[in-house]
Amino acid sequence: MERVVVARVQGSTHHESVVRWARQEATRRGLALRVVHDGQPDDLKDAQLIVTDAHDLDGVLFPACPVVLVPEVPTAQPFARPGAEIVLGVDARKPARAAVGFAFDTARMRGVRLRAVHAWKFPYCAAELPFGVPEEDRAVWEDHEVQLLSDALRPWREKHSDVHVLEDVRLLPPARALSRCTASAALVVVGRSAQREPGPTQQALLTEALCPVAVVPT
Repeated sequence: MERVVVARVQGSTHHESVVRWARQEATRRGLALRVVHDGQPDDLKDAQLIVTDAHDLDGVLFPACPVVLVPEVPTAQPFARPGAEIVLGVDARKPARAAVGFAFDTARMRGVRLRAVHAWKFPYCAAELPFGVPEEDRAVWEDHEVQLLSDALRPWREKHSDVHVLEDVRLLPPARALSRCTASAALVVVGRSAQREPGPTQQALLTEALCPVAVVPT
């Protein structure tokens, strides 16, 4: 069975960008490129990676491999820009192992920095404080989140010691934390849970993203 990268261009208004991204990925991964226009299951069953239109949410519902969704106006050479980086959305309490591994592998292959973004919120007890959250409490909680992220990434950092990793903890909803990175990122990587349809965070991110987004199934 031939291992391939699939460019899915059904209904795409910018199929050139989709095919270009897929061709670059196929070349770097040493895989064949297959361009499909109807997206039948038989066309995708041996795909190692699928590249499709950012509006093609149906394209992320069934594949068992990572899917890269390319926006309508992508940067021509995003990885060639100074400071290019891959952004990984990671839940430090329950990291999606496949997504983390994909992000590290792609950062190593592309030779760029990996920014691991962990979004957090105040604990429920903060709502009961009559005068808001004291700065010292916020600092303690944030330090705890920073440590959680560091611990979660340690196995991959040890395995990929050649990848430059920036750990980024943000007090924001996950979709907003990631969407703010898309203006300068070359690629954003998120995990997809066992459920078929993208969750609210993924849907919001795909709607607002200014760069390609890789959705990696668990």
